[in-house]
Amino acid sequence: MKHEWRKHEKELYMPKAKPELVTVPKQKFLMIDGQGNPNSEEFAERVGVLYSLSYAIRMMPKQGYTPEGYFEYTVYPLEGIWDLTEKGRKLDTLDKEELVYTIMIRQPDFVDEGVVERAFESVRKKKPHKYLDDVRFETLEEGLSVQMLHIGPYDSEPETFRIMDEFTRANNLERACLTHKEIYLSDVRRVEPAKLKTVLRYRVNRL
Repeated sequence: MKHEWRKHEKELYMPKAKPELVTVPKQKFLMIDGQGNPNSEEFAERVGVLYSLSYAIRMMPKQGYTPEGYFEYTVYPLEGIWDLTEKGRKLDTLDKEELVYTIMIRQPDFVDEGVVERAFESVRKKKPHKYLDDVRFETLEEGLSVQMLHIGPYDSEPETFRIMDEFTRANNLERACLTHKEIYLSDVRRVEPAKLKTVLRYRVNRL
């Protein structure tokens, strides 16, 4: 049976449009860092290289190599951890050029360094990317977190964060860091801004 993250990992990827507390386990990711406006060509190219590698892994059996423990699955959605530069934090309004990010795509548990190395070789041959060597393979454990589904344009996210912050305070929690995670459930090229679905999440500590 094909592993569909939308069906089999609903608690992490399909939250309701109200805040909830979740514990996010260790997960494996291909990730790449960057700074600046996410509407830029540079950002799109970084996204592109993550997808190239992710699809190279998923298609390996069709290319004649089946990693140990491989199972059929849907490629996971793009995720991002967002922060601001020191200068950006001091501004009264958001300057997207001052955004600092790590974007990533989760990989199934069977993926290891050897599988990733094969994916790099495959992409290097088929479709060289200028950011290929900037991608790294890492394990991330977010742990206790507050998350909520945001529906609408990215620029209206502060309203959803305000609701999450109220929930956090009401439940005797505090944010563990200034960064937050976003998981993009919609294809921004195909979905109108008012209908975009994004999971917003940040790590918390119990008080």
